[in-house]
Parts: sequence; structure tokens; C-alpha cells
Amino acid sequence: MGMTQTAGKILAYGDCCDHCLGRFFGKRGHGLTNDERGRALRIAHVVAENLPYEPFTGSCWVCGNFFDTVAVWAERVIGALQGIEYATFLIGCRVPPLISESEEMIWSDLSLADPEPFKSEVNREVGKAVAAITGKNVGFKKPDIVALLNLSQDIVDLQINPVFFYGRYKKHERGIPQTHWDCRDCRGAGCEKCNFTGKQYQDSVEELIGRPVIDLFFAQNAVLHGAGREDIDARMIGTGRPFILEVVSPKRRTGDLPSVEAAINQSAQGRVTVELVRWTERNEVETLKSNKAHKKYRIIVGVEGAPSTDEFAKAVKSLSGVIIHQRTPERVAHRRADKIRERRVLAIECTGEEDGRYTVEVTGEAGLYIKELISGDKGRTQPSLSEALGFSARVTSLDVVLVEEKNLEE
Repeated sequence: MGMTQTAGKILAYGDCCDHCLGRFFGKRGHGLTNDERGRALRIAHVVAENLPYEPFTGSCWVCGNFFDTVAVWAERVIGALQGIEYATFLIGCRVPPLISESEEMIWSDLSLADPEPFKSEVNREVGKAVAAITGKNVGFKKPDIVALLNLSQDIVDLQINPVFFYGRYKKHERGIPQTHWDCRDCRGAGCEKCNFTGKQYQDSVEELIGRPVIDLFFAQNAVLHGAGREDIDARMIGTGRPFILEVVSPKRRTGDLPSVEAAINQSAQGRVTVELVRWTERNEVETLKSNKAHKKYRIIVGVEGAPSTDEFAKAVKSLSGVIIHQRTPERVAHRRADKIRERRVLAIECTGEEDGRYTVEVTGEAGLYIKELISGDKGRTQPSLSEALGFSARVTSLDVVLVEEKNLEE
């Protein structure tokens, strides 16, 4: 069946605009817009039927003459974008069910092979109109903003895509978790126990970094993605821990990272400091989290008993290069699967002793539980320093001094 004959069958359902008529053949190309293609098909149809040609002026039963309002929708989008920094945008839309059902009925009844969906033409035509007025570019892969046209409610919803930057943080104060924790009692709702804050801890590394960033970028939130995490009672010193900060729905997208770094460090008041390295993108978050980095710790070990310094150093040295079998520690068993993990101690040495407590530096594979390496965790970790020493040992303080992330920083 030829295009002209098929067009006649489409018009038999009811009069439709040139956009919709042309769109039923939209993927055939020929360098025409749907509007131009539809007009040509309408003329060919009336010529074949020996009828006079009249331009379409009625009400389209498919789209309700939506395309007469493209300029109106473009102005709505531009109005919604006021005050927001962006370089690229993309138009999307929520199509009323009646329009989708109408065009899909024609596709099915006439077995059309090359139709273009109404949604595609709306997105393209409104996008062209917005680009012409603003001078901004349409970004099909990674737009800064997506403007969603809600055709049923005559409103525009904005999806502002996040920005990301990569850096390292140091945590100089113990007792601060890496990320926000909801109150255990009220689960974030707010109660007397949490002073109606909804938080188990009043600050976190995420919030200390994120607060000034939210203000600077006029953002909704800031989410920290870390290369692992230190215990709440551990400091993160040395070279710092690699992280990526996701700035959620920012109305500002660009900035001088040294200035952002200075604002964070001033706001965090020495509790947390950061070094911001570069801007990055979402795909690096997964790389950061999956990168199995070695970590170096400096710990203070207390011993119940009186081993000599030589005995202690010998017991420590016996663990160097050893594969440790660790059943999920009791302290994290409520949130981790109960399994036995094998991790290697890459290096360990006693570097000093004072008042019966020993300083130990240990480098281990990612996932090695350091506290349990020392204590043995009631036999759940084997071998352990307590086992090698013959005395009960425990970590009294722990600092992370190095997290290796070579692949991300090269």
C-alpha cells in the first residue's frame, strides 16, 4: 500500500493536523519535517480523490492541535529555568493517555512500520524553540537539566542533574561518622532522645563537607561517596581518604574548586579538612567504591598482662604477610552478612612503646578488620595478635594514615 493510500485511510479516522499525519510516516526520512510531510500527503490524497485542497484548520483528533502551542511551552520552559545555571538541556514530556492510545490504535490497525511517537516530536520541536531563544545547546547524553512537560497539567517539572567533584578528606576528631545516621529510636522522624533532630549524631563528615557546598551551589543536598569508611571512633589522617561529593540539584554548576575547598575547611573548623582535586562524573563513583584499596593504620594497643617489648614485637612480626580468616565481627554482625573473609596483612610492625601501650603500624588488604586482628574477637578472627602473644590485646585508638587510590588519581 502506497503512502498516499495509507494517508487516506488515516484521514478516514478523522481529520488530523499535518504534524500528526506526517508523523505516522516519520521514520521514512526524505529530509522533510513531519509538518511538511503531512502537508504533502494531504495534497497528494485530495489530488488522488479529485478533491480541492484546503489547509488543515480544524481540531486534530490525535493531538488536539498541540503543535500550535510549541511557542507557549518553550516560554514555560524558559520561565522555569530562570535563575538556574546550565549549559545544556533536554526536553522530555509526559503524554496524556488519550493521545498515546489514539496514535497506537492507528499504528496497530494499519500495521504502520515507520511511525514516530508523538513524544519524540514534542521533545524535538519544543527543544528547538528553547534553543533558538536561549542560545543553549540540547544535550542528548548528559544534559545539565531535563525539562519535563506535563501536558495534562500544563506545567513544567525540572530535573537538575548533579555535579560531582573528587578529593580527599581528613577527619581529625573521633566520634564523627562518615555519613548521616538517622536516630535509632525515631528513624529520622525526631524525638526527645535526638533533641528532635532525627539524627543519631549531630554531625558527620558528609554534612561537614556538604553544608557549605549546598550553600555555594544553591543545591538541595550533598551526598558523600567514600573509598571505604573508617570507624566512628577512628581518625582519618595522613594523606586522607578519597571521596566524591555528589551535589544534588544545584542551581549553580560551576565554581573555583580552591575557593570551594577553602569554604569547606573554614566551615568545618578543623574537625574535617579536604583537598579538592578535580571535577568528575557519576561513572567514577562506582569505580571509587569498587576499587579495593590497601589501607595503612596507626594503632595504639593495650595488653592485659606484662609481655616484654621483644615478645610483643615478635608476636606482631609473626602476622606480617599472613592471610587472616575473619568471621564477621560481633560489632557489625547486625548489618553485615555472617561469613568468613580472608584478608592478608601486607605489613605490620611495632614502632614504639609508652606507659605499657604499644604503637603499631599495619597495612592490610581492603576489608581487613583491624580491631579484630588485634583482639581476636573471641576466636572469630584467626590468627590474631592476642593469639600470637598469649595475652589479651585490644585497640585503644586507631588512625587511618593512608588509603591508596592510584587508579583514580593518575
